[in-house]
Amino acid sequence: MRIAVLSGKGGTGKTFVSVNLAYALGKAVYADCDVEEPNGRLFLKPKVCRTEEVCTMIPVNNAEKCTGCRRCADFCKFNALAYIRNKLLVFPELCHACKGCILICPEKALKEGKKPVGKIEYGMKKDIEVITGMMNTGEATGVPVIRRLLAELPSDRDVIIDCPPGSACTVMESIKDADFCVLVAEPTRFGLHNLDMVYKLVKLFNKPHALIVNKDMGDKLIVEEYCAQNKIKVLVSIPYDTELALANSKGFIAAEKYPCFRELFNMILDSIEKEVHYEAAGNFKR
Repeated sequence: MRIAVLSGKGGTGKTFVSVNLAYALGKAVYADCDVEEPNGRLFLKPKVCRTEEVCTMIPVNNAEKCTGCRRCADFCKFNALAYIRNKLLVFPELCHACKGCILICPEKALKEGKKPVGKIEYGMKKDIEVITGMMNTGEATGVPVIRRLLAELPSDRDVIIDCPPGSACTVMESIKDADFCVLVAEPTRFGLHNLDMVYKLVKLFNKPHALIVNKDMGDKLIVEEYCAQNKIKVLVSIPYDTELALANSKGFIAAEKYPCFRELFNMILDSIEKEVHYEAAGNFKR
């Protein structure tokens, strides 16, 4: 089974929840799809086995065949191609790799080239397989890296997907094949605003879901009212704890360091199992 963990903004506790769920599962896969800033490896500290480069397609022009008809440049709605001073220019930063320019070129002057956009790092932490996506600095989107990462996930293990923050294209790519979504939110007005964004996203994808309230300081009524109105199940409310925050800042895994958190995340996994649709529930075994 694939469990996606998402939140409306960074710093809510999404990686904290993801890492501890993976540790509680034991023999599992932790997939870090937060490719702009993958922090799960700082907690799990995996022994890296291999690294794989991720490339996307960019058109490469054969100047000898090009007649300057400009059909490719007119076709590209992202302005990744321009014909200037009898020369076809390609702007890789704007290319969306749709391959339309290659298909439309009457002289077959364009062919597929490769552009590195990131990498995937594979490692192990005890029985946990840690797969981390990393986007190259300056790239416009991490979707190609996430797509490649998810395609490489093993099918014989339960998977925890640590999604990017927010509700953009990278998050949609991360949850599209998930069996269950865990929403993480802080009990504040700003936290509620961000919760509303990701809740609408999982509803759009028709994904089973539930909420974990993090950093609860005794004022979670605003979130509880929203959940009651939208019939969102609250799995647990994790209180703000200075000792836990300090341990988290040092890169410790709470479920490994504190027996009470090991029990808490085991309880969360049991609740998720009960919430999943009966067809998927039979494939979820710890």
